[in-house]
Amino acid sequence: MSLKVWIDGKFYDKENAKISVYDHGLLYGDGVFEGIRVYRGKIFECEAHLRRLFDSARAIRLTPPRSAEQLRTAIEESIAINHFSDCYIRLVVTRGPGYLGLNPNKCPNPSIIIIADTIELYPPETYEKGMSIITSTVVRTHPNSLSPRIKSLNYLNNILAKIEAADAGVPEALLLNQEGNVAECTADNIFIVRFGEVQTPTTSDGILEGVTRHVMLQLCKRLGIPCVEKSLQRHDLYIADECFLTGTGAEVVPVTRIDGRPIGDSTPGPITRRLMEAFHTHVRG
Repeated sequence: MSLKVWIDGKFYDKENAKISVYDHGLLYGDGVFEGIRVYRGKIFECEAHLRRLFDSARAIRLTPPRSAEQLRTAIEESIAINHFSDCYIRLVVTRGPGYLGLNPNKCPNPSIIIIADTIELYPPETYEKGMSIITSTVVRTHPNSLSPRIKSLNYLNNILAKIEAADAGVPEALLLNQEGNVAECTADNIFIVRFGEVQTPTTSDGILEGVTRHVMLQLCKRLGIPCVEKSLQRHDLYIADECFLTGTGAEVVPVTRIDGRPIGDSTPGPITRRLMEAFHTHVRG
């Protein structure tokens, strides 16, 4: 059975789900999106995702043509019509069709797309043994150019770093900000553990405020694990006892090697494992 894709209030077969070639989301990356997980039929942190979507849209002066409540209903309908219990939702708001020019005022009708599908995760051995990452030469987009806190359709900054990771034979790459401090990876936020304390970059370090990142901060508080948001340098990563990434697709994945350097004893550490287990219980329990 073909998957059904929701576009502006109607469902279309996956093969026939199309947008205009004049849509400014395609022509200029003018739009915002969210990646959302569904576990056992429940939308994970739906309110937080929708809040961030509307914040991102507001930041680029884009007004979604439907309310948050209407979008939640549309997501639920997309899950139901595709008979999913566990799946991934891609929610996209584009500037809409216009003309061959940058002026967003020429796009009177923003468009909304909701895709419900499965997502390819890292293989099980990655979660058991950890992954290797590199530091990219690509600098995180300057916040005065385009704030990384906006989850926009223009992901070239991340993609260029991802290409470097692929060239190096690793699945992820770390981006530094304009000051040389640690920002985030191409699709995930980064955490380290040092002397029993969990540390992660601040929102002013050039990160997207990840929904899973926020859940991780809450889990640390609930479990009594010291956790701080602070600026980090590569040196802090190299001497860390543990390291892990968080994201919608990755969930919580341990990192055991950075730039060829072993982290800790090159195995997922005890705090990382404890948080991985707590996260799985949180979303599936």
